[in-house]
Amino acid sequence: MPRRSDWTHARVGRDLSAGLMVGLIALPLALGFGVSSGMGAGAGLVTAIVAGAVAAVFGGSRVQVSGPTGAMTVVLVPIIAAYGPDGVLVVGLLAGVILIGLGYVGAGRFIRYVPVPVVEGFTVGIAVIIALQQLPAALGSEVHAEKVLVLAWLAVQAWATAPVWTPVAMAVAVVAGILALSRIRPGLPGSLLAVVVATAANTWLDLGAATIGRIPSGIPSPSLPDVAFGDLDALLLPAVAVAALAALESLLSATVADAMSVGQRHDSDRELVGQGLANLAAPLFGGIPATAAIARTAVNVRSGATSRWAALTHAVFLLLVVLLAARWVSEIPLAALAGVLVATAVHMVRVSSLRALARSTRGDAAVLAVTAVATVLVDLVTAVLLGLVVAGFVALRQTAATARLDEIPLDAGDHTAEEQSLLDQQIVAFRIDGPLFFAAAHDFLLELAEVSNVRVVVLRMSRVTTIDATGAHVLADTINRLEGRGVTVLLSGVQPQHEQVLRELGVHDRLAHERHLFDDTPSAIAHARVHAARTEHDPLSGAAPPAPPAA
Repeated sequence: MPRRSDWTHARVGRDLSAGLMVGLIALPLALGFGVSSGMGAGAGLVTAIVAGAVAAVFGGSRVQVSGPTGAMTVVLVPIIAAYGPDGVLVVGLLAGVILIGLGYVGAGRFIRYVPVPVVEGFTVGIAVIIALQQLPAALGSEVHAEKVLVLAWLAVQAWATAPVWTPVAMAVAVVAGILALSRIRPGLPGSLLAVVVATAANTWLDLGAATIGRIPSGIPSPSLPDVAFGDLDALLLPAVAVAALAALESLLSATVADAMSVGQRHDSDRELVGQGLANLAAPLFGGIPATAAIARTAVNVRSGATSRWAALTHAVFLLLVVLLAARWVSEIPLAALAGVLVATAVHMVRVSSLRALARSTRGDAAVLAVTAVATVLVDLVTAVLLGLVVAGFVALRQTAATARLDEIPLDAGDHTAEEQSLLDQQIVAFRIDGPLFFAAAHDFLLELAEVSNVRVVVLRMSRVTTIDATGAHVLADTINRLEGRGVTVLLSGVQPQHEQVLRELGVHDRLAHERHLFDDTPSAIAHARVHAARTEHDPLSGAAPPAPPAA
C-alpha cells in the first residue's frame, strides 16, 4: 500500500516539469499504440491516464511511468482478432489478478535470472514487429491479418496494386524528423512536434491522409466487460501471456530506472502488485492492458523526476488533453502516428549493445538470435521461454566444461617420489574440480571407471562445487564398477553440504560403514596403503590387526 515515505523525496518543481515532458512524449505514443492494438486511439489514452496514475501510486518505483506499450500491443492484436474488444478487457482484468498474485508470492526476485541476451533479443523482435505493424497505415492500405508478417506482405501487395504516395511521404517525413531532432536537440519532444506539423499540413493543404477519427472527450464511466462466464477458461491462457509480459517489461524498466538514478531502488514485488492494480483499473474504463514503459521512464528520469508526482503529472496532462483538446487530437493522420511508432522501434534497437553481444561469445549471439527470431515468428512469451532454455543450455555447457578429473600431487610442491611410491603400491589419487552434476558427471567418471592395474582409487572431493542427484548416481555407479573389479574406492574431503545428496543415493552411508570416507587426504592414503598391501584389517577401524606372537 502507499506509504508516507513514497512522497518524502519529492521536489515538486522538478517533478511537475518532468511529468509535463513525459506527457508530451506519451501523447502520440498512447494514441499510436491504441490504434495499433485495434482498440482505438481513445483506449490508448484511457490506458495511459488510468493505468499511469494507479501504477504511479501503488507501484514499486518512484520514477516509473506506465501505460500502453508496443510489446503489449503485439500480444493484444491476436487476442482482439479471436475474442473481440470485450475479450481484451477481460484478459486485462485476469492479468491484473495474476500480477497481484505474483507480487504476493514474491515472484519479483526472479527477474534477476533473465540473461541480457534474452532481453536484447526480445527488444529487437518487438521493434521489428512494431515497425511491420505500421506498414498498412504508412502505405494507406486497408488490410487485416493476425500474423504480422502476413499483414506486412498484404499491405505491400495492396499498395503495389494501387500506389498512394501521400501517407508514405508523411510517414517517412515524420520518421526522419523525429530521428533528426533526437540527435540535434534530444531534449525536445520530437514525436509531438512531428505529429503537430503533419496534422497541420494534412488539414491546411488538404492532403487527404486518413485521420484517427473521433475520440471520447472524457473518461468513460467504469463498467464490467460483457463476456459469458463460460468463455473465461478460454481467456485464461491469453491472460497468463499478458501478465507474464507485463511483469517482465515492468521489472526490466524498473531495473533500468535504478541504474539511471542515484539512490533509487525499486521493490519488485510491490511493482508487480502496482501493475496488477493498474490492469484491474484500466479495463473498467475501456483501456487495454498496460505495463511500465522503458522509454517514457527513461525520459522521466533524464528530465529530473524525483518522486511519484512526475508520473501522476503525466497522467493529469493526458486527462486535460482528452477533456479540452479531443477535437484537435482526432485530426491526427494515421500515417503520422505510424511514423512515430517506426521511429520508436528504431530507438529501441541499441546497435552498440547488439554488436557487443554478438562479439562476446557464440552462446550469447545464439541466444540473442533465437529470442529475436522467435519473437517475430511465434509470440513474445514463447520467445522469452525459448531464449531462457537456450541460455540455460549454454550456461550448463559452459559450467560442465569447468569440471575436471586430474591425477595430481597429494600436497603442494614436488612429490614425484611419493607419487611413484603410491603407483608402485597400485594406489592412484584423483581430484575432482568443479561441479558434479548431470551435465558434467558422465564423461570423466565413466573414464575413471576404466582405470586399470590399480588396487585402490582415492577420490579427493574437497574442490567439488556442487553435486546433484545425477552426479551422485553416476558416482555410485562408478564405485560399484570399480569395486566389482576388486578396486577399493576411498573418498576424502566431502563437504558437509554435499553429504545429503550422497546419503540419499546410498553412497555416503555405504562408504562410511566400510570406513572408506575420510575427512582429509593423508588419512585416506594411510588406509589405502593397508588395502594395497592386501593386509587383513578391521573395516570399522581401518587398522591392521596386531601381528600374532612369535611361537
